[in-house]
Amino acid sequence: MKDFNYYAPTQVVFGASSEEQTGKLVKQYGGSKVLLHYGGKSAERSGLLSKIASLLEAEGIACIKLGGVVPNPRLSLVHKGIELCRQEGIDFILAVGGGSVIDSAKAIAYGVPYEGDVWDIYTEAYEPQCALPVAAVLTIPAAGSEMSDSSVITNEDGDIKIGYSNNLCRCKFAVMNPERTYTLPAYQTACGAVDIMMHTMERYFSQDDDMTLTDELAEGLLRTVKNSVFEVLKNPTDYRHRTQIMWAGSLAHNDLTGCGTTGDFATHMLEHELSAMFDVAHGAGLAALWCSWARYVYKENISRFARFAVNVMGVANDFTSPEHTALEGIAAMERFYQAIGMPVSISELIGREVTEQEIDEMVDKCSHRDTITIGNFKHLDSTDMKAVYTMAK
Repeated sequence: MKDFNYYAPTQVVFGASSEEQTGKLVKQYGGSKVLLHYGGKSAERSGLLSKIASLLEAEGIACIKLGGVVPNPRLSLVHKGIELCRQEGIDFILAVGGGSVIDSAKAIAYGVPYEGDVWDIYTEAYEPQCALPVAAVLTIPAAGSEMSDSSVITNEDGDIKIGYSNNLCRCKFAVMNPERTYTLPAYQTACGAVDIMMHTMERYFSQDDDMTLTDELAEGLLRTVKNSVFEVLKNPTDYRHRTQIMWAGSLAHNDLTGCGTTGDFATHMLEHELSAMFDVAHGAGLAALWCSWARYVYKENISRFARFAVNVMGVANDFTSPEHTALEGIAAMERFYQAIGMPVSISELIGREVTEQEIDEMVDKCSHRDTITIGNFKHLDSTDMKAVYTMAK
């Protein structure tokens, strides 16, 4: 097991009606004037937004609302939020929604104290020294942003999607009520499950083979989500299985399932270009790419893929041919994606064939014009990236 530094400072308040504690929590963490950041109409229709505002008011905390966050959150709204926070003297940002809302809130938090363009932070032209405090009331389990150090923003100028990680913007607290996920559409539920599993799989597929406990944690999380998503797709108000998925989303991306490993994240990087270009759901994009990535790289460590096949996907171990076991595991994952309504190719994802020109543009952006490689399980250069996109087309 490799040396590691594990840091997970977010206070988690989990369970039915947990949002009732939101006002007291904001006050506990020093908020006196809050930006209530959210996505579309669902937060308003459900009554959650007005409920949170009332809870803040009961604690003597003023709030200003800013909605409009969309999947693949946009830089333009981040700019708007920064200006609003400065004008109103906001000292705390509360995200009500899923990963896109939390990511947008984090970007605003970085940008308020910075005199330049917040995009400088995402391109790593500037390293932030401070940020406004951020917290979350989670309604969509998927991205894990409520406990991670990560934020991903899309710049509409050029359709560029970039992630940035810094402990400054880890949420102070995360309120998680699984009941708030009952009304999620089946497609969004499935996309979330894919993203949750992928956050752990990106850490699991490592060349480090000596992290027994971390592997066991990862495999248990993956099996749990895989089994639970079928249950909630059959019965959306299945509280027990909704809780498993919601908690797994946080654990999958708070680095617990990556302690002692060297993560890969190549599929995530490839998918960022896919969702930036076609504005598709992140989880669906991951499903469209992963099996092609896996078939391209599995020979770098066949035993790891064979272990995944047996311990996660339930494939019978062919002791005479670890390679056969590994390939059966990838095929089993492909069938799982199809069973929960996820695409397993780019054409299925976008509804048409992707062009060579579009693939070349994604490769150009992902490789930073052929100046970087991505991934650690196998370091992918621009030629490898094109091969994966082409296999997935």
